[in-house]
Amino acid sequence: MRKKKALVAIVGRPNVGKSTLFNALANERISIVEDTPGVTRDRITAEISWLSYHFTLVDTGGIEPDSGDILLSRMREQAQMAIDMADVIIFLCDVRQGLTDQDGKVADMLRRAATPVVLAINKVDSYEKQQLEIYEFYQLGLGDPMAISAANRQGLGDLLDQVCSYFPKDGGEEESEDEKIRVALIGKPNVGKSSLINKILGENRLVVSDIPGTTRDAVDTEFSRNGRDYVLIDTAGLRRKNKINEELEHYMILRAVAAVERADVAVLVIDAVEGVSEQDAKIAGIAHDRGKAMIVAVNKWDAVEKDTMTAKRTEEKIRDILSFMPYAEVIFISALNGQRIPKLFALIDTVAENNAMRIQTGVLNEILTEATAMKQPPSDKGRALKIYYGTQVSVKPPTFVLFVNDKKLMHFSYERYLENQIRETFGFRGTPIRLFTREKKREKE
Repeated sequence: MRKKKALVAIVGRPNVGKSTLFNALANERISIVEDTPGVTRDRITAEISWLSYHFTLVDTGGIEPDSGDILLSRMREQAQMAIDMADVIIFLCDVRQGLTDQDGKVADMLRRAATPVVLAINKVDSYEKQQLEIYEFYQLGLGDPMAISAANRQGLGDLLDQVCSYFPKDGGEEESEDEKIRVALIGKPNVGKSSLINKILGENRLVVSDIPGTTRDAVDTEFSRNGRDYVLIDTAGLRRKNKINEELEHYMILRAVAAVERADVAVLVIDAVEGVSEQDAKIAGIAHDRGKAMIVAVNKWDAVEKDTMTAKRTEEKIRDILSFMPYAEVIFISALNGQRIPKLFALIDTVAENNAMRIQTGVLNEILTEATAMKQPPSDKGRALKIYYGTQVSVKPPTFVLFVNDKKLMHFSYERYLENQIRETFGFRGTPIRLFTREKKREKE
C-alpha cells in the first residue's frame, strides 16, 4: 500500500514573499529535495518532510499584472487553482503593505471553499512593534493570523505545524498496490494529450471503468490492452473557461504534480511542430524528482517535414534540453493516425518493469568489483576511497546504497561512472536510479 501525498499551495498578491517562503521551506533541513547536477530548470515544487509528515509544496507566484483590476482577476484565478487542486492553502499577506481590498476579496473565495486555509502574515520582524498591524488581518475571517518572516526564517516551524495539523493523523488514504501500470500523460496545453488519450482508448475494445482521481476534476480510466491492465491518469483539459495567462504554467504544474505522484510511468507529450522547450523541462523535472519511469512522446510527427536526419536532430535537441534525465526513452508518434502507438505501449511496459527492477546483492557487488578494478576509486591526500559493498534498498526508483570508508572521497564523477556501469549491465532503460553512500568504519583500515 502507498500513501497519497498531500499538496500544499502558497497563494497571495505579488511581492508578499511567496517565493521567499517557498525557498526558505525547501532549502531548510525540512526539505528532502535532492539537487541533481546539470539541472538548470526553475523549481516551483518541492518535496517537504516535517516531523512524520511528507507533502508537496507548490509556489503559485509569478503574476505581475499591470492594473488593479487585472491583479484582482488573476489573484482570483490563482486562488481558484489552489482551491481546486490543493489539500491545504497557505494564504500569504504582507504586514508592511497592510490589509488590502484584493486580500479581502480572495479571502471571500477561500472562506467559501472546503479547503483548509492557513493565514500567514509575512515580513514580521518584531511581533511587539507590529502587533496591531497583525491584528487587522483577523478581519479576513480565516482564523488566527500567523506572524512569520520568510527572509529571516522566523515562525516557519509553527507555520508547518499548523499546515500539518490538517493532514490525516494516519498519514492519508492508502492506494492499493496492484499489477496495474499507472500512466500519467503530462505536457503543455495543445500538444495532443487529449487526442492521444482518445486514440489509446479507441484502440482498446475493453474499457473497464472510470474511477475518481485525487485531483478534484480529473478522472482515471482503467483499461486493458493485450491482456495487461493499465490506469490512465489524465492531465488534459488544462485551460479553464477564464484564460489563465501567466497562471497557466502554475495550474499546469499543479495538475502534473497531482498526476505524477500517483503514476508509475510519466509520458511527456511534446508537439513535434513546436519542438521541445524549457517549459517541457520543468514538467519533466516533476517526474524526475519523484523517481518515475519516463518516456518522451514526440506527437504530431506526421505533420513535420522530414529528411533522413530530422529524427536524429530532434532527439539531440530533446536530450540537450532534458539533459538531467538522459535515461528517458524518446519515441516519435502521431495520435492522429496511430503511428507507433503499439510501440509506445511496449515502451511503457519496459520502463515500468525497469523502475521496479531489483538486483541481487551478490550480483551487484560483482559489478562493483569489476568497475573499481577497471577504474580506480578517487583519493585525496594519499587516502583512497574504499567501497566495501553495495546493496539495493528499494525500487520505484531502483535505489542503491554503497558502504564506503569515507563518503567525502566519493567524487560526483566517480559516482556517475558507477551508475553508468550498473546501467550498462542491467539496462534500467527509462528509469532514474538513485545512488547513496554511507560510511562504514572497519577495524585496522
